Amino acid sequence: MELYKIETGNFKLDGGAMFGVVPKVIWNDVYPADKNNLCNWAMRCLLIVDGDRKILIDNGIGDKQDEKFLRHYHLNGDDTLEKSLARVGFSAADITDMVITHLHFDHCGGSITKIGEDKYDTTFKNATYWISKEQWEWATHPNRREKASFLKENIFPIEESGQLKLVDTEGELFPNFNVKFFNGHTGGQIIPHINFNGKTVVFMADLLPSTAHIPMPYIMAYDTRPLITLKEKEEFFNDAIENNYILFFEHDIYYECCTLKMTEKGPRADKTFRLKDIL
Repeated sequence: MELYKIETGNFKLDGGAMFGVVPKVIWNDVYPADKNNLCNWAMRCLLIVDGDRKILIDNGIGDKQDEKFLRHYHLNGDDTLEKSLARVGFSAADITDMVITHLHFDHCGGSITKIGEDKYDTTFKNATYWISKEQWEWATHPNRREKASFLKENIFPIEESGQLKLVDTEGELFPNFNVKFFNGHTGGQIIPHINFNGKTVVFMADLLPSTAHIPMPYIMAYDTRPLITLKEKEEFFNDAIENNYILFFEHDIYYECCTLKMTEKGPRADKTFRLKDIL
């Protein structure tokens, strides 16, 4: 098995939205905002190559949204999904399994390519698209709070392609690749756990966007059910510390990975490092 980080570019979001009820005077010391209160975030995906199977987890914001939409997110950086895949010797056609943690636009926008006026097609023509059944229901029948994050052009073309496969049980999806469901951020978010050389690498998605979100009260205002997130974080941290999980961050622009330790103030980052340091 081989693991590759796939950087798809960066975007900016309001710091207050990203840190919820935590005051800026506290979070700004560890994750600084610019003069407009915007923080820069990665859209970092993970490619797992295991024999003939090539699994990509999430795929960034894509490139089909119009300028009116994108101007709110200040895309930056030189990386794209296509360039990052090519850098490690692959293309979209090589992907056999596209695992989408949830259907917010910054996680699944690269799933679909615009091929004409109001015409769309799947980017990964040879892949099965894996999405949790609960998340699919949330995205296709959105609540008012999340509706702006569930873009129909990212979602319905997957179903129309015949490549969609819904996941309704936790456990092994592929050999050495397990999925667990978390529901605080959005219903049925998939958090993949990968067994890699005897270690467990966890793709954190929006359960934990960054190392700055490790303290228990640091929960995004984007989370639909923050008290459930709080409970899920506590349970996950207990497992992560006991089993020495390696946390791989999708959105942390400063740190790719960390392990956890328990302190008198609760769970905190122990060691921070790049993915290539464990390979």
